[in-house]
Amino acid sequence: MKWTLDKSKPLCPQICEQVCLKIALGEFTPGGKMFSVRETALLAGVNPNTVQKAFEVLEQDGILYSVRGSGWFVSEDIAKAKETLDNLVYEKTQAYFESLIALGMNSEQIKNYVKEWDYE
Repeated sequence: MKWTLDKSKPLCPQICEQVCLKIALGEFTPGGKMFSVRETALLAGVNPNTVQKAFEVLEQDGILYSVRGSGWFVSEDIAKAKETLDNLVYEKTQAYFESLIALGMNSEQIKNYVKEWDYE
């Protein structure tokens, strides 16, 4: 499992986003057991307290749940994880288009640029 974190930005929200991404893409399955907090912290290169906080946030959001003595598990209902991913994609896309507008591109130029982009 690869973690891509920007250490110059708050880590907890990034961990939450990446867990949601991994759930939405099927890397973590509904009802499946998560790596332990310590294992996740080691893999992500962060403090275990940061991972614990992220898992607690995800539990409050209904994305993960904990079983005392057994660890953390992915909720059976992954709709919230998919919604979080959709929101993240929307935010990043909006920020990208806003940066192109700030560079002086108009709507038509942006549309042409996106059409020409090689996605593979």
